[in-house]
This record gives sequence, C-alpha cells and structure tokens, in this order.
Amino acid sequence: MDLCVTIKGVSFLLQTGMGILGNTVVLAVYAQIICTEAKLLPVDMILCHLAFANLLLLLTRCIPQTMTVFGLRELLNDSGCKVVIYAYRIARALSVCITCMLSVFQAVTIAPSGPRLSRLKPALPSLVLPTFVGLWLLNMAICIAAPFFSMAPRNGTVPAFTLNLGFCHVDFRDNLSYVINGVFLSVRDFTFVALMVGSSGYILLLLHHHSHQVRGLRRSHSGGVEARAAKTVVTLVILYVVFFGIDNVIWIYMLTVAKVSPVVADMRVFFSSCYAFLSPYFIISSNKKVKARIVCAAEQDQQTADSQDTQDTNDK
Repeated sequence: MDLCVTIKGVSFLLQTGMGILGNTVVLAVYAQIICTEAKLLPVDMILCHLAFANLLLLLTRCIPQTMTVFGLRELLNDSGCKVVIYAYRIARALSVCITCMLSVFQAVTIAPSGPRLSRLKPALPSLVLPTFVGLWLLNMAICIAAPFFSMAPRNGTVPAFTLNLGFCHVDFRDNLSYVINGVFLSVRDFTFVALMVGSSGYILLLLHHHSHQVRGLRRSHSGGVEARAAKTVVTLVILYVVFFGIDNVIWIYMLTVAKVSPVVADMRVFFSSCYAFLSPYFIISSNKKVKARIVCAAEQDQQTADSQDTQDTNDK
C-alpha cells in the first residue's frame, strides 16, 4: 500500500470514527435529557435531529468509502447500492435543510416582536415536528431518482457520465441526465444555503444592534442566553458554508467532465463529510446543557472507578 493510499485511508478512518462517536454522544445525551425532562426544547430538538442526519450520512457514505480505500471490494450488490445511495442522499439533504431550519428558527426567536411575529413566535415549538416531517418527505421525493441510477461496480472500465464511488456506481447514462441531476440538486442546496446565510446575517445584525443598546449596562440573563445560542447557530452556519463551498466547487468541476478521477471524487467525499464530523464537537463545546451532562457522566464513571479501586485494595 503506497503512502498516498495510506494517508487517504487514515484520514477517512479518523473522520468516520470521530464523527460517528461525536454524533452518537450528542444523541445519547439528548436521549438522557428526554428520559429525565420528558421533552426537549425546540432548539435542542433541531440539534438532536441534525446529529441524527449527520450520523446517517457518515454511516452510509464514509464507512463504505473507508473500506473501499483500504482495498475491500464487492461490498454491496445492486440492491444494497440503491439503499445506501438513497439513504446517503437523504441524509446529506437533511443536513443542509436542518441547519437552515436552525438558523431561521433562531432568527425568528431573537427578532423584535411585531404584529406578525407576535403571533408566530408562540407557535414555533408546535411547528418543529411538522417541519421535520415535511423536510423528510420533500427530500425523499427529490432523491427518488438516486436508486434508479445506482448499481454495484462492474468489471472493466467506468462508463462515461458515471460517478465512481468505489463501492458503487451512479450511472446517469447520458450527458443530459448527468447535468440535470447535478443542477437540480445544486439549486436545492443553494436555496437552503441562501436562506441560512440570510437568516444568519440578520442574526448578526440583531446581535450588533443589541450590543450597542446594552453597552455600559448589565445584560439580562435571558438576553445573554439568547445571544450565546445565536452565536452558536451562526458559527454552525459558517462551518457548513465553508465546506459546502469547497464541496460545490469540486461538484461543478465534476459536472464539466465525462469521466471523474477517483482522487477528485474522494476529495469531494472528504470535504462534504467534514461538517458531519466537526459539528457534534462544536455542539458539545458550546451547548452548556450537553456539556454538563457529559461532565456529570464522566465524574460518575470516575467515582465508580475510584470506589472499585478502593474495594479491591481493601479486599487485598
């Protein structure tokens, strides 16, 4: 195995392992909160759903990619490819949609109340679950073509207008289908990214205005909490937009060539998965509720270990 393949394999392995660990921890913490508090706050529900979407993305894309990099072949048959590619497309779409939803929700939450917002704000918590259902149905419908083009790799050369994922091929058969699929998905992604960037810009303007209003005055506790939550959302959006930009620069290049190099495809997979890998650690570090649960669990484990060591010493 040459150095390039080793570096690529280790990079995918670290990204996949750490990403799955981080998102699983976030989901486990929120599961514990549900068990103890009976319900989640709307923002926590959105962050929990974001962690689930990112976990699904890593499971369906990065695990097969990592195994392929290390030389494993014939991982999936045609049916397996159709299921995995469809699930990956939905997970990737949900990641951008839920990040957008988080940004818009936070913008509405901290916006000054007006005639319309005064009626909308109290209804926000009840709109979270219907929005989740709507996003799932929307993206399941948009991605429905993916299974029809997905298949297990065939022996021989890769046909033109085929995305070679290593473990699966996505064969669009002709240039028109190839370009229409790429443009359609790009328009969807850019629409949601434009919404999240717009709402995040609005959040930054509100925070800037608020900082001038409270300069020299003691900030209220609720205002401080809302400001911290808003800054967390804006940082998540910036993180997504950076990797989205890199991903789409590579994607646009891929649309311009008939045969895509495996190295270019691997680069796109790596950068498009960076958000799913990094976002849970940012949530853990910035969300006081999540961080407190993890610290509490770690302290309990340490106390248990210390008690066990003391008991073993006494037995001796």
